[in-house]
Amino acid sequence: MSDELLNCVEIEPARPAERTVLWLHGLGADGHDFEPIVPHLGMPEDLAVRFVFPHAPRIPVTINMGLIMPAWYDIREMDLRREHDMDGVRRSADQVRALIERERDRGVPPERIVLAGFSQGGAIALYLGLRFPERLAGIMALSTYLVGENLAEEAAEANRSTPVFQAHGTHDPMVQVSRGEAARDALVAEGYSVDYRAYPMEHQVHPDEIHDIGEWLRKVLA
Repeated sequence: MSDELLNCVEIEPARPAERTVLWLHGLGADGHDFEPIVPHLGMPEDLAVRFVFPHAPRIPVTINMGLIMPAWYDIREMDLRREHDMDGVRRSADQVRALIERERDRGVPPERIVLAGFSQGGAIALYLGLRFPERLAGIMALSTYLVGENLAEEAAEANRSTPVFQAHGTHDPMVQVSRGEAARDALVAEGYSVDYRAYPMEHQVHPDEIHDIGEWLRKVLA
């Protein structure tokens, strides 16, 4: 892995940042994807929240005919219940971990950081967040699924009680809602506190979801 940090889109608060939302985009998108949502989250100025949206590395993606595009890991088949590119998952988790360490260097400790992601980015947020050795403020997983087979053995005790917000579209044709429900059920079985929401949408973000995300962020970052 390169020691160079991922490039990011950053939105700074009006005063020096005291909290951070580190938000990972989905396959084929980039760090600008969720940037327009920020003004609609209703984040109060006194929380001083910095939003960091990294750009995933550009890699060949097997299911897209090997085309090179932003991706957190390769996807080799459409059945998301089967084999995952765990080398890619771990590589991206390391790159995002480096961004968490940069936030610490900039004065925002992990307990004031929410790790968030959509689709592929959500899978990385769950993978890293549940294994991160220091407590995070929260983990947000949108329209996504679990990767990795050894959560019970690899989970970090520091984040056993960390709030998890999970959202999924009931009509999602790309990551079927059953994958989101399976992730929720697996987390609950391991003792995690999961706030799971379903919305009448496909593989996207719903206005009601944006409202609920803002409400949840204000609570966990307060």
